[in-house]
Amino acid sequence: MLNRMNERLPRMLADLETLVRCESPSHDPDAVARSADVLAAVGAARLGAEPERLPHGCLRWRFGDGPARVLLLGHHDTVWPIGSLATHPVTVEGGVLRGPGCFDMKAGLVQAIHAVAELPDRTGITILVTGDEELGSPDSRELIEAEAAGCAAALVLEASADGGALKTERKGVSLYRVRAEGRAAHAGLEPERGVNASVELAHQILAVRALADAGEGTTVVPTRMTSGTTTNTVPAAGDFAVDVRIRTLGEQQRVDAAMRLLSPAVPGSRLIIEGGPNRPPLSKSQALYDQAVAVAGRLGLDAPGQASVGGASDGNFTAGVGTPTLDGLGAVGGGAHADHEHVVVAEMPRRAALVAALTAEILTPLRPVRAASPGW
Repeated sequence: MLNRMNERLPRMLADLETLVRCESPSHDPDAVARSADVLAAVGAARLGAEPERLPHGCLRWRFGDGPARVLLLGHHDTVWPIGSLATHPVTVEGGVLRGPGCFDMKAGLVQAIHAVAELPDRTGITILVTGDEELGSPDSRELIEAEAAGCAAALVLEASADGGALKTERKGVSLYRVRAEGRAAHAGLEPERGVNASVELAHQILAVRALADAGEGTTVVPTRMTSGTTTNTVPAAGDFAVDVRIRTLGEQQRVDAAMRLLSPAVPGSRLIIEGGPNRPPLSKSQALYDQAVAVAGRLGLDAPGQASVGGASDGNFTAGVGTPTLDGLGAVGGGAHADHEHVVVAEMPRRAALVAALTAEILTPLRPVRAASPGW
């Protein structure tokens, strides 16, 4: 398997350059649609099968007539705006490929496609690629959950953690908007007639920050804030956003309940709390990780490490419906969303081989007994 993936490396690199050169910022539906077309063509050429075209730039390859048993999951949208290639061109130097979105996560898509292409029996495999993950998957969440339900495993081709570690635990996410409504007045002539929304927000920011619990790994962070209109007017309205990251559903529920109980501190003001839980936590997937380590050993690869991370992915959704989920199986490199985003080229065939062999092993006990088939 590893030898065959090494032979595929030139094609993998060509496919990755093709995908990266098609810019696909999440907020631009036309760009996402163009990227879906390019990805569909790349996948069809390698897999010998056209994908199903789904709304919002999603693509799905299903193999076999029976139920899906292993879901390979990824996304092709990126955070990089149109024009990023002008300042961050695709380059391959010193065994490193650079370019916007290469690490997060177009290399993972290439590796998934080539991994499945190398399998002699693809029955029970589904590849699902979405187009809105960087926005929080508002349109694709139900699709992801439906595809994952009942599967033996979900393998997420998001980029690896530091040093190529697999992501066995991701924090869940809740997102809120705290709005304060007051009353405007002239700040110099009669401020006492106003109800200051900025002062109200200041009280609420301190209250929200106090909901964090470092011992539980819970972070509650007030982020973007707006308030008021002019410098000589008592602010009549304002709001701030809150980013919550949690390790357990219990903590997610505790913070949510506390957010709903926030009450005004400034007489005459009014609070409105919007938002709530966005992604459940991806609990530690030790059994699936141990299986991946054993497969890596049989392939002659170093055992990948494991990591718990604060960032969320669509793997949170697959874990949330009870499907064993292993994340971070994609590119080895670094710099996601940053100027130094890059992929280590030599690791691409190794990760693709790991995904292919792990997928085959998960499927083996789920398939009917057949005549002898090629070994790894």
